[in-house]
Amino acid sequence: TVIRAAVLIQKWYRFTMARLEMRRRYSLSIFQSIEYADEQDQLQVCNLPFFLYEQLSYPRTMIAQTKWVASQVVDEGSWLKEFEKKIDVPDSYYGPRLSFPLTVEDANALLHAFRNEQLLHARYVLQLLSETRRVLKEMPNITHLSTSYSKDITVCGDLHGNLDDLLLIFYKNGLPSEQNRYVFNGDFVDRGKNSMEILIILFAFLLIYPNDLHLNRGNHEDYIMNLRYGFTKEVSKKYKDHWKQILSLLRDVFSWLPLATIIDSKVLILHGGISDTTDLDFLNALERNKLKSLMRPPKSVRDRQDQTKKRIPTTKPSKHIANQHILDILWSDPRSQNGCTPNKCRGGGCYFGPDVTAKLFERYNLKMLIRSHEFKPEGYEISHDGKVITIFSASNYYEEGSNRGAYIKLNPELTPRFVQYQVSKYTRRQNLRERVGTIESSALKSLREKIYAHRSELTTAFAQYDVNGTGRISVNDWAAAMESVLQLELPWRMLRSQLAQMNPDGEVDFMSCFYDLKMGQPIKEAQPALAETLCRYRKDLEIIFNIIDKDHSGLISLEEFSQTWRLFTSHLGINVQDDSIDKLVLSIDYNQDGHIDFNEFLEAFHVVHRLEKKAT
Repeated sequence: TVIRAAVLIQKWYRFTMARLEMRRRYSLSIFQSIEYADEQDQLQVCNLPFFLYEQLSYPRTMIAQTKWVASQVVDEGSWLKEFEKKIDVPDSYYGPRLSFPLTVEDANALLHAFRNEQLLHARYVLQLLSETRRVLKEMPNITHLSTSYSKDITVCGDLHGNLDDLLLIFYKNGLPSEQNRYVFNGDFVDRGKNSMEILIILFAFLLIYPNDLHLNRGNHEDYIMNLRYGFTKEVSKKYKDHWKQILSLLRDVFSWLPLATIIDSKVLILHGGISDTTDLDFLNALERNKLKSLMRPPKSVRDRQDQTKKRIPTTKPSKHIANQHILDILWSDPRSQNGCTPNKCRGGGCYFGPDVTAKLFERYNLKMLIRSHEFKPEGYEISHDGKVITIFSASNYYEEGSNRGAYIKLNPELTPRFVQYQVSKYTRRQNLRERVGTIESSALKSLREKIYAHRSELTTAFAQYDVNGTGRISVNDWAAAMESVLQLELPWRMLRSQLAQMNPDGEVDFMSCFYDLKMGQPIKEAQPALAETLCRYRKDLEIIFNIIDKDHSGLISLEEFSQTWRLFTSHLGINVQDDSIDKLVLSIDYNQDGHIDFNEFLEAFHVVHRLEKKAT
């Protein structure tokens, strides 16, 4: 009896753990699929800011202002001295006061200040950025290191504004020094709330130990990406008086970041990956600072193939070819299948297989490729028969408890050792079921918002299977319709119970996908099609509004809004009647002063979940 009871308990435990693991995996798949779909949207509208800049007569838009500092810094020393005169540090400022050249004491003061949520004064930020650019300009495109000077070299992946992860790495692994060298492999910024603090810390240590701390550029070290994923907004909020100058300098600093690091001529470290045309000699000859943003890739696969197969023997490759090569190394992902194909999930870079890796290794006599760029639940992953390692250092990336972070320690024999961690604020108080429930709930919420934003297209797709107009279709047809519209490559049959109701006959009530969702603040002037369009393009509209909001007041004129809207819909081929948006805008101008608060406007078009289902 005791044995039978033990067996039953063991079976129950295994079943419960397997079910929790299944829920955790599909939740992470939802997060990642939506993230990649968002990147596709970003690439779709990446030309839009440039398009608007050319079409609109705003002499001091954000994009125009990002060129302001560049025109002022021909003589960097004189520009900085002039700026120092204009920016006073008041006696009431109790944060770190930096003097250059920096010392370890300065770096420790910054760490202490940021732990206590203090800001570094704008004057010191600008000085730090100017000094960082000066140092980066002297560095090659590909940095070469040797383990003979140190016991280990530590490689860190994406941090994405998560300061707690960086502080935990330094706590566990020690601060950068001549005896403790680091390579940070890009994506320092965006998504998290402390991107600026991470940059300041890394740049400070770079200035103190330029031969021992090394930085590679990531795909988010790009000012167009920063407009969409939060870094621009973070800087503008933290440095309200000098954010334009800070962002302009950062745009230049990002363009001077090295593209890759090679250790002992055997280990290649770069942010994304490689393609079948990756040429390290070619990359080493680029004028990397000429490419401020990579967000305008070739228009078609044929363009990409034609351009990347070319080899330019000159020491200054064309800018368009250079853009594609850098796009490949910053955006690509490994796959288990052989070959090199366009990365359709992200919309940029490629998928590269083991044969592509082997070919590059043979050509350059390499042993290992370390890359980042890709979320991994355990913080790292080994692929291509141990030749490719993905390292991801941002724990809790999607949600509290969603993943571990990790870093790699390479010894002189170039044997990797992985160190995992997870910053825990709330998860220690939760059991496994509660943690998975939190992750699942957040993932499903994001997915439902995606579903609502495509309501019209989904309704049309459902109707094609509902030939008798019953409002019900089979599970297979429902899943096919969902994938045809959303293209997220998710296990829709498994997710059906969380998203739509089924009748006793086993058919799906497809309109039940939308029962628990509604628009934030019902506005009668907003027609359903218009409301759905505004909901779907909220992020893109926010970028555009920030571009035309000259004084960062949050207010834009009705004329500016209407003109921008027409250009936006024309550029993306959106079919919405002009008079409907005009009526809507007039209705939101509550005080009739000819301006609207676009933050309130966008808030009216977010999805509210009326009936949150509890995770079980």
